Amino acid sequence: MTRRLDLAMLLVLTFSTGMVDAIGYLGFDKVFTGNMTGNVVILGMGLAGAEDTPVLRPALALVFFMLGAALGGRILGRIGEDWHQRTTAIFAGVALGCAGLAVYVALVPDPEVGLAGTIFTSALSALMGAQAAAARRMKIADVTTVVVTSTIVGLASDSRLAGGDSARWVRRALAVLLILIGAIAGAATLMINQWIGIAVVAVAIAVVAIIGHRGARKRSLAEAEVSPART
Repeated sequence: MTRRLDLAMLLVLTFSTGMVDAIGYLGFDKVFTGNMTGNVVILGMGLAGAEDTPVLRPALALVFFMLGAALGGRILGRIGEDWHQRTTAIFAGVALGCAGLAVYVALVPDPEVGLAGTIFTSALSALMGAQAAAARRMKIADVTTVVVTSTIVGLASDSRLAGGDSARWVRRALAVLLILIGAIAGAATLMINQWIGIAVVAVAIAVVAIIGHRGARKRSLAEAEVSPART
């Protein structure tokens, strides 16, 4: 049951990644803040001189994503796959960071322009990097929260059409569907104001942190009750 809860929480984070990538790409000069594969491709095209293709923001997003992931890995240390207090700390920190960015976008005039936009995409990339590091440490197969290419490959290559057994097809399909729905939601919020989508992301990640933390506490209490009984 615990691993199912962890899976559900990571699927929610996958949805939030779809939102932030849609907001970054459509609202902040074609920058992915969660999917770094997209940034590497955009950066390559930009360096090749493709018209209207940015270089600075994708490059900074890539660097800050890596810094966020490195910081997340440092905080997590050598914890195992189970949800830990440090996992809660990472996700809570990401939620607070996204909330702060929502306020930033709401208060800064034309937040997508110039230095203001670069600060936003770089900061959001760092937060997504930390989130990805925490999700990776939980080792839920096929759900990384930030990319679904490998998930789509697994969904197709392990399908019955390909002669496989369709293992884990439900979670794989959900991961793809949720990042798609997240992208739709992120694009829709841009029609109103940029800060709304980031605020929704902050709330979603905060809910994940709270539910995941409570689930871990219940598991710890249950294990504590069983241990004395065995002794």
